[in-house]
Amino acid sequence: QVQLVESGGGYVQPGGSLTVSCAASGVTFSIRYMGWYRQAPGKPRELVAGFMRGGNTVYGDSVKGRFTISRNNAKNTVWLQMNSLKPEDTAVYYCYADHRNGLRYWGQGTQVTVSS
Repeated sequence: QVQLVESGGGYVQPGGSLTVSCAASGVTFSIRYMGWYRQAPGKPRELVAGFMRGGNTVYGDSVKGRFTISRNNAKNTVWLQMNSLKPEDTAVYYCYADHRNGLRYWGQGTQVTVSS
């Protein structure tokens, strides 16, 4: 079992920046990859950013060049640095962890609101 706790969401004006973090606990040594999805009201959940094999990263097209994912393996933590935020970035941001047991674990989500 893996537990994920997100933090750092909040309210920010367009053009601003925000960083959200995700801390994993439990059977963390078997985590393969971690990353972020988001879901806006009435829309499907979409990939924001994630780590892949070899430490490579993948980003959703709408956030490329604005968002950066980083991690600290020793602390089982990932961060998502979000710059040049737009109103359309408003969503609940969910952290995920892919486990070697084949399961994907999810955090409870953190709300990010971009509005003037």
